[in-house]
Amino acid sequence: MTAHDDVHRAAIVIDGVCPLLREPRFVDWYIEGGATAATPTVSLDEPVNVTLECIGRWLRLIAADDRLVLAKSATDIDAAKSANRLAIVMHFQGPGAIAKELDRIDAFKALGVGMIQLTYNVKNALGDGACERTDAGLSKFGIEFVKRCNEARVIVDCSHTGTRTTLDAFDATSRPAVFSHANPKALYDSPRNITDEQIRAAAATGGLIGAVGFPGFLGPDTRPTLDRFVDQIDYLVETAGIDHVGLGIDYYTGQHLVADEEKAMARYRWSVECGRWDAAVYPPPPHHFPDGIETPQTLSNLTEKLIQRGYSTEDTKKVLGENWLRVFRDVWGD
Repeated sequence: MTAHDDVHRAAIVIDGVCPLLREPRFVDWYIEGGATAATPTVSLDEPVNVTLECIGRWLRLIAADDRLVLAKSATDIDAAKSANRLAIVMHFQGPGAIAKELDRIDAFKALGVGMIQLTYNVKNALGDGACERTDAGLSKFGIEFVKRCNEARVIVDCSHTGTRTTLDAFDATSRPAVFSHANPKALYDSPRNITDEQIRAAAATGGLIGAVGFPGFLGPDTRPTLDRFVDQIDYLVETAGIDHVGLGIDYYTGQHLVADEEKAMARYRWSVECGRWDAAVYPPPPHHFPDGIETPQTLSNLTEKLIQRGYSTEDTKKVLGENWLRVFRDVWGD
């Protein structure tokens, strides 16, 4: 057993965005990788009926599997770590299930939804997405939405959201807000990545930025290295500070080692045709996640790389999950 194995085993490890868990069978991979908490995407900007069905499936799964626990507070995650269980944090990538009914935020919070993303790439009633033609700011309804999330103690997530809209959201929020998964635009100029101003603005709320492993946001290489991924973490730490960087790796069901080539391409074409993805921003599959952390099963390799890069044990643990836990505690409470 190596020193990094000890650090990884002792750490609270939180992946802040887990669309791979659209297929709950992959909880085994997160458990194998030593995760303490995972955040399944229970709504991909989908309508309320589809979202409720997904939440219902998760609640049944959690009730039937004693390895899992629904996390509604930071204490739930501490307890999951102590009991060697996986805490499940429900996450919306887009507010489609809320529509114009703000009371639904409170309803979904009661069901265990802890974080809601403002847009998914395109314009909606709240503001502009990251891949939208325009870059207008947060709408009046968007301001109401952010304030209601604050009141309900739901984390505001600005990933996939236009620059001006994110900055307006950070101005409007009274609680920590995040980019659950975004990389620095300074390292790779993708519309899905974020500027130094956005990075600092998220940190100023007390929030964080989760570094992404999706290859299209790391650079032009189709098979990114683990060093390239840790470059993102280094830059975020330098820009936001060590207390404001976490993981939002974004493993998903169409990636290499999960979907075969035919299924991955079919999913990609559907995503482009329906407008979720822009082909100029999202390269076609295969989508190889960084070498060494191709799936969540091998997350301990990231711990080893952070230590090799010179991160102390304390700072490594912050990036792996303690910063996410602090945000959860600040927004949700104990």
